[in-house]
Amino acid sequence: MGIPRTPVRHIAVLAALALAVTACASEKATGGSGAAAPSAVGGDGVKTGPGVTADKITIGMMTDLTGPYASFGKSLTQAQQLYFEQTNAAGGVCGRQLEGLVRDHGYDAQKAIAAYTEIAPKTVAIAHFVGSPMVNALKQRIETDQMLTIPQAWATGLLGSKSIQVTGTTYDIDMINGVDFLAKEKGIKSGDKIGHLYFEGDYGESALNGSKYASEKLGLTLVEQKIKATDQDMSAQVAAFKAEGVKAILVSVGPKQTASLVGVSLAKGMDVPFVGSNSAYSPQLLPTPAGPALLKDFYYITAGTPISADMPAMKKLAADYAAKYPDTAIDSGVPSGYSAAAIVVDALKKACEGKDLTRAAVVAAHRGQSSWGAEFGTVMDFTTFDKPASLLSYVAKPDKAALGGAVIFKEAATSDLAKEYQVPVG
Repeated sequence: MGIPRTPVRHIAVLAALALAVTACASEKATGGSGAAAPSAVGGDGVKTGPGVTADKITIGMMTDLTGPYASFGKSLTQAQQLYFEQTNAAGGVCGRQLEGLVRDHGYDAQKAIAAYTEIAPKTVAIAHFVGSPMVNALKQRIETDQMLTIPQAWATGLLGSKSIQVTGTTYDIDMINGVDFLAKEKGIKSGDKIGHLYFEGDYGESALNGSKYASEKLGLTLVEQKIKATDQDMSAQVAAFKAEGVKAILVSVGPKQTASLVGVSLAKGMDVPFVGSNSAYSPQLLPTPAGPALLKDFYYITAGTPISADMPAMKKLAADYAAKYPDTAIDSGVPSGYSAAAIVVDALKKACEGKDLTRAAVVAAHRGQSSWGAEFGTVMDFTTFDKPASLLSYVAKPDKAALGGAVIFKEAATSDLAKEYQVPVG
């Protein structure tokens, strides 16, 4: 779950983003009035456990409302609240109403651990959990609790757990498909150098595994620049890429760092294509000084269908979300959150058919689905947990006029390189 810089341009970008994040982080943690339910069989013959009572099912949302992905976290949370409301209006699940239990960890692992400790006894599943460092810090407990959890993160370290469902692709698959895109569409050829700016930690390292693999297969030289999530001015990294003569740059950082990278690059005369991981872009960047550079030759790779796609499910979601939250911008968190809520609710409905709403039964019901999500644009296989649910990546491009700030530049596809790649697990 979860972004030119002469100094003046650098300050302008950060100031604009800070205002946007502040405006989007006003939501408070909500829910949690219900007590933990022991395992029991109710009057309707349904076996229940934590998070399930005779009339209510409580679902957790471990989000970021005050950290670096605050705007994304708000969109995720609101989209899931919308989905739960719509489900309740249609009769709920198994004769019970859904309640969302929201906790903000601010992209801080210690806060996430404390929040999980609080909500775990009260919830049957977690519909979104922003940030692979936070999920990894709790991975063992999630497995022990048998808590179906949908991360809003795509690091390979999250694979290998029956209870944790990484949706779509992983970061390495996206970067492999991204390098393939550069070779086929942007003239990158054997012998060329390409750069990769990435965060230290599992997000960046997962993406780097993919770029290394693809570069080696295509005869490219990869120039690496690793940064911390707290680094914000990419002037030194741009200078290093320019000195090496890279022909393209891969981007696996946050939106603020992306803004600095592309802005400084263009200001320094580096007219190269940029290909980002899905977490590297936010439409909130477009009104900032980095906007023109992003619109020029920046792309991002994602398994998630942009909400601007000409699909009935996306059009309905956009209309429903705008009606519910008329003053809120729409970004990729909306379809990502909505579809993740649908994953959890579908597992609950399937578990209800067996009259068992315990956590273990919900996980088992989820893992029985081999072809899920066609209406959302990405078919996923949930029956195994030691590989990505999909190898299909869209190439998306920023667009000021598009809903959600991006359009599909290239339809979802799997490169031959990705098909041959062995994804590391755990």
